[in-house]
Amino acid sequence: MKNHYRKDMSCYHVVDYNPKDGSVIKKKTNQGAFDESAWARGQAWGLYGYAMMYRETGDKKYLKFAHKIAKYMLKHPNMPKDLIPYWDFDAPNLQDTSKYAAYRTNRDVSTASLMASAFLEMSTQVKGKFSTQYFDIATTIIQNLSAPTYKAALAVNGGYLLKYSVGNIPANSEIDVPLTYADYYYVEALLRYKRLLAGQKVVD
Repeated sequence: MKNHYRKDMSCYHVVDYNPKDGSVIKKKTNQGAFDESAWARGQAWGLYGYAMMYRETGDKKYLKFAHKIAKYMLKHPNMPKDLIPYWDFDAPNLQDTSKYAAYRTNRDVSTASLMASAFLEMSTQVKGKFSTQYFDIATTIIQNLSAPTYKAALAVNGGYLLKYSVGNIPANSEIDVPLTYADYYYVEALLRYKRLLAGQKVVD
């Protein structure tokens, strides 16, 4: 928490530590646009992870941290209206000289799937307006992922459910393709959504 996150609540992808004394050697964002950028899936991993940590420990510092991550993501000026993020929150602002300038507008449904599942869990961890807000956000993401823009037709797309994931643009790998973990968290979000509508716990 101390070393991975910046003051604005965006996070690095990797923090290298000195194994002898635990000091920070380097902070990097290997799959993002640049080291100080906000790689979208990394932000979603944090959101999902801290919600899960609160569930497992009951320590409210993790829930508060998840709230801060959520606020950063939802209020980011580059968050699209349909809540399906660009692969990096800084991607739309890339200069023409950037080697990733051609990828300014690529979306990443794997990030959105993670967000939907995380927000459903968070909606059960709080009460009042935040509970409603998080549930509504998750609903919007699920509805948009389930529309033809992002969801593949039956028996196409290699059998995958969702289109347009971004694995690793800096490595020129898995760009605008279906990815297993995007489908996994999409299905998880659907199951959680169904459970909540039925009045059941989001997680057993």
